[in-house]
Formats: sequence, C-alpha cells, structure tokens
Amino acid sequence: MQTYNKLVRDKIPEIIISNGEKPIFRTLNIKEYKKELEKKLGEEYNEVLNSQNGDRLEELTDMLEVIKCLAEIENSNLEEIIKIAKRKNEKRGSFKNKIYLENVL
Repeated sequence: MQTYNKLVRDKIPEIIISNGEKPIFRTLNIKEYKKELEKKLGEEYNEVLNSQNGDRLEELTDMLEVIKCLAEIENSNLEEIIKIAKRKNEKRGSFKNKIYLENVL
C-alpha cells in the first residue's frame, strides 16, 4: 500500500482503477479543499522551479489549474483574474522589463 494524503486531479481514481489497483479516497469539505489547494499551489510552485524545458510548461499548467480552482472558491474565475491582472499591469506595469530594484534613496 502506498500513502499519498494529497489532493489529486479528478480522474486519478479512475486511472488507478484502470491499472487494476484500488484507490481509497474521500471528498473534501470546502475548508479542507481550500487548504489542500493552497498546499498544492506550493507543491506546483516547487515543481515549476525544479523543472526544465518542456516540463516547465506542464508544471505551469498544473499551477494554473490550481489557481483556477482557488478562484472558483472565491466565486470568481480565470477570466476575472486576467481582467484584474490587466488593470494592475496598466496601473503598475508588468515584469517584462526585468527591472530589479536595489535601493531607494
């Protein structure tokens, strides 16, 4: 028996069953779900940092899926996040110019 104790994508139990194994799982309540999504975001963040080349896009995709789910908990969606990001970019800019602030005198 292998223990995971973590949030997984919705089709993982089906995949495990199709491999001839038996998944033991439960559905989280909203408080647990939010906490596990936050943990998953940290996990995916670390995977993004440790990935290279094409793998990085896969890990960024996982991170984006977690962000979408967190937005839904806040009664929002990815489109709203993108709108807010655009407004913030208009007001404060993006990170595209690679500006590294060292000091302010």
